[in-house]
Amino acid sequence: MQFVSMALSPADKTVPLPLFEGVPAPKSPAQEAKLPSYLRDHRKRLRSRFLDGGAAAMPDYELLELVLFRAIPRQDVKPVARRLMESFGSFNAVLSAPSARLKDVKGVGDAIVCELKIVEASAHRLAKTRVMRRPILSSWDALLEYLATAMAHREIEQFRVLYLDTKNTLIADEEQAKGTVNHVPVYPREVVKKALELNASALILVHNHPSGDPTPSQADINITEQIRQACSVFSISLHDHIIVGQERHVSFRSEGLL
Repeated sequence: MQFVSMALSPADKTVPLPLFEGVPAPKSPAQEAKLPSYLRDHRKRLRSRFLDGGAAAMPDYELLELVLFRAIPRQDVKPVARRLMESFGSFNAVLSAPSARLKDVKGVGDAIVCELKIVEASAHRLAKTRVMRRPILSSWDALLEYLATAMAHREIEQFRVLYLDTKNTLIADEEQAKGTVNHVPVYPREVVKKALELNASALILVHNHPSGDPTPSQADINITEQIRQACSVFSISLHDHIIVGQERHVSFRSEGLL
């Protein structure tokens, strides 16, 4: 096997390489310095406020501006940030929006979508690391935060199963199915089959209601009972079924439905 060394000229070394095809590379401080002074000052103020006070010191649209600075290095990002907020309503909803819908907003292209999806993926991964391989009962608030981050603003229903071992430690988070805005197909046999493959002793069902209202439907109640019965045949416990809405969640266990 032969390796070829390619030396870069000094000129080559100053050219930023794109991270993805069609997505521009981040701009250097020198390039951002070409901004009009009022835009440079605005960006500096937002960054300083974020560093001093964190996200709590900023409204959603300004936090969104910070994310867009890298995607739109030499323009005012405020109009795009405001259009995104008007279209989707909140910072979380913008991050969770499908790429195709984001591109329907004037001024949004591949670079912006890429930045938003990087932030979304980072938030999901961080929230997930706080609950995986940890006892659920002692990490319940972190679990609810993770589920809200991952599912609260989805535009279609998603059904997932959290599989637990004998110590109630979360060993797997499996997406079982995606559906429409108000329906997702769920098969009890597949849920139990995966539990047996993982040697899980208990599970928690989770799905979202894109309408925002997590009140269980009769169909939700029926499928929960079907899965509970299927699990009982193999001595697998069904601890709970959590429905995630935009602002709150419902626990079947807490509501006496399980």
